[in-house]
Amino acid sequence: MRSPDLLTFGETMALFMSPEYRGLEGAAALEQSFGGAESNVAIGAARLGCSVGWFGALGQDPFGSTILKRVRGEGVDVSRARLVPGESTGLMFRETVAGKLAVHYYRKHSAASRMRPEDLDLDYIRGCKLLHVTGITLAISECARATVLAAVAAAKEAGVKVSFDPNLRLKLWTIEEAREVVLPLAEQADYFLPGWDELRLLYDTDDYDKVKEKLSALPAVTVMKGVGDTTVVLEDGIETSVPFYPADQVIDTVGAGDGFCAGFLAGILQGKSATEAVRIGSINGSLVVQMRGDWEALPEWSAVERRLQGQGWVER
Repeated sequence: MRSPDLLTFGETMALFMSPEYRGLEGAAALEQSFGGAESNVAIGAARLGCSVGWFGALGQDPFGSTILKRVRGEGVDVSRARLVPGESTGLMFRETVAGKLAVHYYRKHSAASRMRPEDLDLDYIRGCKLLHVTGITLAISECARATVLAAVAAAKEAGVKVSFDPNLRLKLWTIEEAREVVLPLAEQADYFLPGWDELRLLYDTDDYDKVKEKLSALPAVTVMKGVGDTTVVLEDGIETSVPFYPADQVIDTVGAGDGFCAGFLAGILQGKSATEAVRIGSINGSLVVQMRGDWEALPEWSAVERRLQGQGWVER
């Protein structure tokens, strides 16, 4: 079986949200969905027409079964994903408190946190064109971290391009712990996709020129998200700023970064330049924030293409 062009893996959790942006304490009912940075990216790229695979470990429980079926239903190859007997699927709860988003995780000892290098199908990884990993999987446990590093090593050995989004989650580890792992992995990536706020923490400075100097020493094409109202591409010493694509309305910003990442990677797989791929990612992210949910608003390629061509929405 031929590997998909794009592979990614990590923890996907069952998601429960209070309706109408109410706090969890005052919610009489909860909406159920699922979410995970890597599966969000996989679904987003599949909707843009890419050949995509996602794998990871889920509990053999109703949550894990639902996630596997839904991700498969989006056209993502899940042949290497596992439902592990006796293990649990991680849970997360989202609420809005005083206008601020709050997320509560219940993922300790989850099936995904027990992923090990020996669980990997290395030939499956070696056969793809692009492997995408995030800092979330690095943070959830030491064995999951080892699994990411083994996957990246296999990809590099086979000449597979590696994309890395640090996706810092300081509820999972301290910034000091993150620096020790994230910065060395950035040196192995072909595409490094940090946010400006993440870079300020990782390099412990607000000085843009100092951060740029550090990034320019990396072999990767670096895509800095959120530098003012732009995304900055650093490639071969050349800096290019790409303005954000405007959103008509902002409903929910969760998943915007994953939408951007899916669009960017889809552009790269289409043979676009990094700058052109950023434009696709920016459009994709702008569409995601206009609907509620982690992955539900990820658009099809036709919606992105219309905006690339400057076409408006035809309502009737």
